[in-house]
Amino acid sequence: MNLNQVTIYSQFPVETVEFFEKLGLRRIVDSLPRYARLECPDGNSTLSVHESSPLTPVNNIVLYFECDDLDAEVERLKGLGISFDEEPADRPWLWCEAYLKDPNGNKICLFHAGEN
Repeated sequence: MNLNQVTIYSQFPVETVEFFEKLGLRRIVDSLPRYARLECPDGNSTLSVHESSPLTPVNNIVLYFECDDLDAEVERLKGLGISFDEEPADRPWLWCEAYLKDPNGNKICLFHAGEN
């Protein structure tokens, strides 16, 4: 089984797509403001952003993106105006992780696992 895509339902689809483009994802389908699909720079997974309706349930997810050079990526994103809830820190499970939120409040973990 292969993860094809994750879809985020959003009241802010344009801002959400722009946010993930800053993270390095590339827009491959553009039907904004209703829908967009973005391709991850590494691997084959994609992220879709779909305009939500009042009936769309609120998501409670954490998206994990692995970075080869986490510190450099955090600095690059800060330069683009993105703020972090937690700076990069080594965790007991041997990953270095930093946390931020997208415009919808979804939690995002940027991490470097190395050989772990």
